[in-house]
Amino acid sequence: MSFAVLSYEGLVHAVSGAMGSVTAMTVFFPLDTARLRLQVDENRRAKSTPAILAEIIKEEGLVRCPSCRSATYRGWFPVICSLCCSNFVYFYCFHSLKAGWLKGQQSTATTDLVVGFAAGVVNVLLTTPLWVVNTRLKLQGSKFRNTDLRPTNYCGILDAFAQIVRDEGLGALWNGTLPSLLLVLNPAIQFMIYEGLKRQIRRGLLRELSSVEVFIIGAVAKAVSTIATYPLQTVQSILRFGQFSESTGESKLRSSLRTIKCLLVNRIRTYGMLGLFKGLEAKLVQTVLTAALMFLLYENITSCTFRVMGLSSKHYKRH
Repeated sequence: MSFAVLSYEGLVHAVSGAMGSVTAMTVFFPLDTARLRLQVDENRRAKSTPAILAEIIKEEGLVRCPSCRSATYRGWFPVICSLCCSNFVYFYCFHSLKAGWLKGQQSTATTDLVVGFAAGVVNVLLTTPLWVVNTRLKLQGSKFRNTDLRPTNYCGILDAFAQIVRDEGLGALWNGTLPSLLLVLNPAIQFMIYEGLKRQIRRGLLRELSSVEVFIIGAVAKAVSTIATYPLQTVQSILRFGQFSESTGESKLRSSLRTIKCLLVNRIRTYGMLGLFKGLEAKLVQTVLTAALMFLLYENITSCTFRVMGLSSKHYKRH
């Protein structure tokens, strides 16, 4: 397989993954708003997704004027921009690296895990600044229960970038990079399970997987990966918000490790072991539904695109 063909096929997967993820996130965005509030605002009492969404609407309004934007969709645009770039990079790296490694051979679970991890590292290093900015914008204007959290005042994506660099330094754009690098296990595990289940179900089948099968496989894969890595996802959200005390006089790596440890320990001391999973219900509902719909759209867009290109389904199934 030539590099040109490989690159073009990687582009098809990348565009399909980006389109699918943006559509799915838009549909389930209010659930992500609930999840982020529960992770960052430790003093919020609402425990369930419907309860916290009801609180947000009651306190901040269903629609906020003059922008006329729903409080549950605050920060939608920067999130969508970040998600589009992130999934484009991940899907392109995952499928291009995988195709280059396999050279037409059947994949294995180990291959999917290693390639997924490598794609995740590239993705984190390139797109973390976007996620830092969108976390700040998403929480801007929120009514926090925790009085230690300070309000922010950004006028958009570019202004947020400028203010963060000016007030906190360029390195602040990569806040949460270490837990993010550890969290590349999340998409790596997700893709390993997703690709593995697809291979098992396809054995002996002469047809493509149905939409229901793809949806269920995507949901199962994301549920497992989310539960396994959720405590680190909570730490990641807190670090990206930027309102935490970081040790000075230490190396950046040691300081980051110490911060992660302190955040985890403080969470356990305050809320017990279950405190590490605060907001998990909201996260599971949001991320499982979003991932399932994303994979469904991704598979359909990819399949249709390859048909238009005149390539048979077997051509891309082997990946």
